[in-house]
Amino acid sequence: MEPCRGQARRQPRKSDKAVPILCDPCIGRDQSCIQDMAQTAVLGSSLGDNCPTYIYKVVLLGSTSVGKSSLAYRYVKNDFKESLPTVGCSFFTQTVQLETATIKLEIWDTAGQEKYHSVCHLYYRGAHAALLVYDLTNKETLNRVKQWLTELEKEFLPDEIVIALVGNKTDLADEREVAAEEGEEFARNRSLLFMETSAKSNHQVNDIFMAIAQELLRREGEKAAVPSTGGGQRLDLGTRRARMGCCRI
Repeated sequence: MEPCRGQARRQPRKSDKAVPILCDPCIGRDQSCIQDMAQTAVLGSSLGDNCPTYIYKVVLLGSTSVGKSSLAYRYVKNDFKESLPTVGCSFFTQTVQLETATIKLEIWDTAGQEKYHSVCHLYYRGAHAALLVYDLTNKETLNRVKQWLTELEKEFLPDEIVIALVGNKTDLADEREVAAEEGEEFARNRSLLFMETSAKSNHQVNDIFMAIAQELLRREGEKAAVPSTGGGQRLDLGTRRARMGCCRI
């Protein structure tokens, strides 16, 4: 079955080998501004041909050194590296199998340095979900996340993108500057998903990406239940829907 998506995209190679990928802004240029590796990992067994496949673009936004790259690396490769400097943007893929569908996440890890800020909108253009990551040992990074949220709200309507607020580095709890309640309250007031994570200890890293996938699928179910007026394809996902994870809204 063909993947359900707004526009045609090249499928990632089904291989254990890493494949270098060029981001949209760099196609046609003699630059190597994103070059990390794309890797597809399939979780669980095959769902069969009757279940739809959805491809979603997910972007990670936040200040430098908050752990965006480490979160993506931990989630895709189940490994941790202390320092993963990003130049421009890095790209990963991960495939998640839910009860009613297969979800393919295209994960865009953006650089947090200020010099890349002016081009970051090119990376989150067309995104279906965003993780706004802050370092819970540095309160200023939470303030910066709030600025990112303002920019996303200018770019997208509320029903066009799933946004999660992520407080990273729970392994450094003794150095905490942002209470969990503060992050949770902000997320609740802005209708965001919320979770605290640690890429180092692998605390709730899978959970936050699973919560994103489940929320995206839930919205697909809502769209499928509404009669289409534009003649676009609508799929019947059945009566079962993926349950939300342990994240808080």
